[in-house]
Amino acid sequence: MRHPILVSLCVVSVAALSACEKGIDKAEVDRAFQGVNVIDESNLNEVMLSVGDPNEAVSYFQRASANDPDRIDLMRGLALSLIRAKRVPEAKTAWARVVDHKDSTSEDKVNFADALIRANDWDQAATVLNTVPPTHETFKRYRLEAMIADSKKDWKKADSFYETAVGLTTTPASVLNNWGYSKLTRGDFKEAERLFAEAIRADETVFTAKNNLVMARGAQGSYTLPVFPMTQVERAELLYTMGLAAVKRGDVQIGKGLLREAVETHPQHFEAASRALTALENGA
Repeated sequence: MRHPILVSLCVVSVAALSACEKGIDKAEVDRAFQGVNVIDESNLNEVMLSVGDPNEAVSYFQRASANDPDRIDLMRGLALSLIRAKRVPEAKTAWARVVDHKDSTSEDKVNFADALIRANDWDQAATVLNTVPPTHETFKRYRLEAMIADSKKDWKKADSFYETAVGLTTTPASVLNNWGYSKLTRGDFKEAERLFAEAIRADETVFTAKNNLVMARGAQGSYTLPVFPMTQVERAELLYTMGLAAVKRGDVQIGKGLLREAVETHPQHFEAASRALTALENGA
């Protein structure tokens, strides 16, 4: 990974020697070294955005931006790091500054809209997305459009945007889960179940989709766990969710049985399920 930098250093060393021999102006050699610094800094920026601790990355980009406040790449790095650190109010302000920069892009506006949604500012997010040209067709843009349509209960648009988003990514599990949850809130339990199952097939590690699938099945009075990979802890938690769904439908005895099974399945003490079971057995 360091090879490009090493090659650049060698080139600069040769340039410096040549400068001594030919009497080249020192400023020219300084510019060559400055180029190496930019390459090295770019690699560091990428590292800070991917594997660095989010709050350390925030501090890094804050210092870098203070030294060079007009660099939009540093402004973006700060805004992205603030999102990773879950410092949403600060991220919202940081993305607003990026969007105001003369070199900002449509993707910057999409990221600004994402920060606004995280800050629960749905109306402004919709306004920002409306300024993004229709030719900017990305997964993130359509996922956000779908979420905004959902918030307005514009189901036709939401379904259209979700479908488009799914077609623009090779990792659709999260958006399929969101789409399924949208169907769940509308009372379309069968379609919700199908979408959650698709999400699990796309990524078997997404527990939220598994839990939502159990809720969709429970809402239809189906109280058997579907067949998909799960740990013992996950199985206990899913039985707990299904037990609560049964109680909610009025199938109290079935709910008690599922809660009892959840308690017995969990490898440790399952406080939430135990408490719910005790309450039901005491007539609550």
